[in-house]
Amino acid sequence: MAKKIRIPIKTSADIRKMRVACETASEILQLCAKEIQPGKTTGEIDAYAAELMKERSCKSAFLGYRGFPGHVCISMNEEVVHGIGSDRIIVPGDIIKIDVGITKGGWIGDNATTVAAGDIDLETKRLLCATEQSLYEAIDQARSGHYLADLCGAVEEHVIKYDFTVVREFVGHGVGKELHEEPQVPNYRMPGRSPKLRPGMVLAIEPMVNAGVAGVTILSDGWTVITNDKKNSSHFEHTVLVTEGKPDILTARPREATEEILGISMNG
Repeated sequence: MAKKIRIPIKTSADIRKMRVACETASEILQLCAKEIQPGKTTGEIDAYAAELMKERSCKSAFLGYRGFPGHVCISMNEEVVHGIGSDRIIVPGDIIKIDVGITKGGWIGDNATTVAAGDIDLETKRLLCATEQSLYEAIDQARSGHYLADLCGAVEEHVIKYDFTVVREFVGHGVGKELHEEPQVPNYRMPGRSPKLRPGMVLAIEPMVNAGVAGVTILSDGWTVITNDKKNSSHFEHTVLVTEGKPDILTARPREATEEILGISMNG
């Protein structure tokens, strides 16, 4: 018999504290995203994130986690997630994934976005647009009484319409006082029985979507995940609270890659 998953339920007091952490994480992510430009190194972005965290009296949730050496995860182009800041220079046409997780007041805020450095080609614009929209398709399912499988399935069901694929080896997760709590939140519909969502559950929903094949490899640094075919990958993430009504995005920010901003049609 499969082990029953116990998903933590946050109290109203917990949520007030977690909201502060999530708002701080969102602010830091947005400020870091504005620094993404050709000529900067990924190491400079990581150092900037560290300064922002110090100014806001919070700490990286990633630094030292299982030995991770960076304050944020910063991944370029074919790198999917868990990239480490370095002396690598950002050039026009790169896409940069920034994942910011912080601890403040004993609670975690976790979010991510993908930013274009200068002009990018149409296919890459489509990738970013489809990935971000799949995040919001999943968030719309984060409602009391809905099933986790429906939320997870919404990501893949959206991106496959544009011939993109989801990464299966890495998934979203519950989040709270710990960076990774139950449940796991894949970006595809899981087989078997699925937990029903209840108010007070908090999920880090994070589509990781590839332009080509779904398969990925971890580099020799033990962290950086790349696509097997070296095609681009995109990553967006929000921390979301399940309520009795509309999902509450605790890491809310303006959308980055809407069709209006990109000036393209996802059907064209």
